[in-house]
Amino acid sequence: MLIGLEPDISNLIHPTALVDTNAELGSNVTVGPYSVIESNVIIGNDTYVGNHVTICSGTTIGESCSVYHNCSIGEIPQDLKFDGEKTITKIGDRTTIREYVTINRGTKALGRTDIGSHCLLMAYVHVAHDCILGNHVILANMTTMGGHVVIGDWASLGGGVLINQFCRIGEHVFVGAGFKVAQDVPPFILAANTPLSFVGINRVGLTRRGFSSKDKKIIKEIYTTYFRSGSNRNQALEKIKSDFERSNYRDSILEFIRSSKSGII
Repeated sequence: MLIGLEPDISNLIHPTALVDTNAELGSNVTVGPYSVIESNVIIGNDTYVGNHVTICSGTTIGESCSVYHNCSIGEIPQDLKFDGEKTITKIGDRTTIREYVTINRGTKALGRTDIGSHCLLMAYVHVAHDCILGNHVILANMTTMGGHVVIGDWASLGGGVLINQFCRIGEHVFVGAGFKVAQDVPPFILAANTPLSFVGINRVGLTRRGFSSKDKKIIKEIYTTYFRSGSNRNQALEKIKSDFERSNYRDSILEFIRSSKSGII
């Protein structure tokens, strides 16, 4: 059933799709069979929505995104404290959401769930309430997170990664498949093993993104001092502050570690 759509885009909406009159769809938006788009949804230009997708009230999806079949976007949180408060879900531009992904909107604690631009969420990923994902984030199949998780730009997580609520994963991190994130993972590193631990810097990812050999050497030396110097971690932080010249990399690592509330892996 087609409801309240402008004529210039009506040929892109399957006749079995249900689109509320208060939804705002940009130009060249495709909606597949049996999908439901509720009121107060905004979808940007050139976005594709497959079949059997539900996009719930309060969701904004950017331009040139792809949402594949059987996804649930912006449904209420799986949080017993949720009391019907008005919250939102926001997805940036050029993000791809593959089959059976579920994304819950925020609670009154933060008010929103945000997913950045140029992200890839593979099949069966779950993004819980109040999670914040940066740009260029890749979550492989069946990655599952609790509420209030924060993932930095360019982070990549292997298949089946489980993330405890309130954990943070820094920018340019790679987490190996099948591992559990129970504490914060600082930026630029490769993490694996059980319990999750520092393996080295994310050399492949950093090289692909144009980090120089000098940059990678500095990052490696900072983390060798922090994780492998034999000092306790407070002493290691002081040593990093005193022994390494100030730089964006040094400062972002120190700030991330010092602001951690869940502890560092």
